[in-house]
Amino acid sequence: MWAKTVCVGLLAFAVGVLHHLQPGIPEAAMGYLSSSLQSLSFRETSSTPSIEETLSAAWDQLIVAPSKHWGKVAVGVNACVDVVVSGVSVLQALGLHPQPSGDHLVLDTQEELAATFLHYMQRGAAAERFYSDANSFQHISRTASQDPGAKHFVGGNAALIAQRLAAHPDMEVLLCGPIGPKLHELLDERILVPPSSLQEQDEYHLILEYKAGDQWGSGHASAASRFIFSHDLSNGAMTLLEVLLSSLEEFQPNLMVLSGLHMMEGLSHENRVSRLHEAAIALSDVPSDVVIHLELASMTDGDLMRGIIHQQVFPLISSLGLNEQELLFLSQSASGPHSTLSTWSGVPDVGIVSDILLWILQDSARGDSTLTRVHFHTLAYHIIATIDGFWGNQVAAVAAGARVAGAQACASEIIEPSRVILKSPLEFSTSQTDKGPVARISAKEPVAVWRKGGVTFHFTPVLVCKDPTRTVGLGDAISAEGLLFSEAKTR
Repeated sequence: MWAKTVCVGLLAFAVGVLHHLQPGIPEAAMGYLSSSLQSLSFRETSSTPSIEETLSAAWDQLIVAPSKHWGKVAVGVNACVDVVVSGVSVLQALGLHPQPSGDHLVLDTQEELAATFLHYMQRGAAAERFYSDANSFQHISRTASQDPGAKHFVGGNAALIAQRLAAHPDMEVLLCGPIGPKLHELLDERILVPPSSLQEQDEYHLILEYKAGDQWGSGHASAASRFIFSHDLSNGAMTLLEVLLSSLEEFQPNLMVLSGLHMMEGLSHENRVSRLHEAAIALSDVPSDVVIHLELASMTDGDLMRGIIHQQVFPLISSLGLNEQELLFLSQSASGPHSTLSTWSGVPDVGIVSDILLWILQDSARGDSTLTRVHFHTLAYHIIATIDGFWGNQVAAVAAGARVAGAQACASEIIEPSRVILKSPLEFSTSQTDKGPVARISAKEPVAVWRKGGVTFHFTPVLVCKDPTRTVGLGDAISAEGLLFSEAKTR
């Protein structure tokens, strides 16, 4: 390659000398020589791989299969049909106008929907809310479905995770959730669905998407994301949890993936406390040789989150998946590290994220919890943190999760370097609590690994899609892919 560079340089020098010594040479001839030089220079420049191309190739080398596969995975319990549509388009069709932005924890009116949507759109952040008025929600659903750009997809964390897992031919996947006719039609035919999971009507969730730069009134979207809301009673009560658990004896999975706890926010406080307690009792009967992964989603009720952390669910699971909004809310709810931080500003600080992950795992280790792994994902990077001695192949797992994020956002099977961009820091402090050591990555070595307090951290950047086709379900695909390449050493 260096020889070509020297030749291009000599040719450029020769053209300059020729023009100086022979100014009478026709312009056409000089133009031809100059264009030839530009063409050679472009070829030389374009032959150098971009940082995105180099990083993607490095991932491919790091992503190796674990020595022991899961084989069978049971997944539950939230499932629905997603109606994916432009958020601004639907709100305009409803005759709504931009409201002063504000975050409503439960949506009671269309005006509260408009205000909360604008609140998160301006921050480029994902959120999910319960819409309390059934009749109003049906009207909004009809309006959204009639939008020319509306599309119907498999929805619900459990169903999306099952879809991703079923894409791997060596995996048997069982899905339990409220599955109506439309959802059953959309699901991968290889997914096993118990007859007791089938119901006559589908649950619908509305996904109001926006792209970076989208404008509504004076508000601008700082990044592409989505706002989800529903009036979903079946998933809210986790009615299919007992079906999932009763299926384990016959199906005999190695891994169970649980999601949908956030949907309980639609219940009254008394019903929520009661149902969470019932769910915990049922989960405690899961055989000890079945690894349980919990996938969190956007939540606003601190009491529910504290119940999940301290009393009900965390003591029963081995693995956890969550994003930056859920991580910060978890810490705020339980007075953890950096809980006074109200919101993230730009790309979440790696040191702050690492401090909270360490607290989660060390706090679990001090109690009776079996939680030994947390997979954190945000737009720019991912971290998998594990208590030492319990998990293997996590370099491959974190790289696989990041790779699928960049590919799926662009609706591609593989990373296309020209369609993605690197937004992650390449150098960062590993802790803000005690100013931990600085970690570094590069395109050729894209995974950083460090240890602290008996916990090992695996960090890798994400190649962010420049023009994402669909943002819904990325977190579920990320967690599913990370689990596929993970090996639990204790089973």
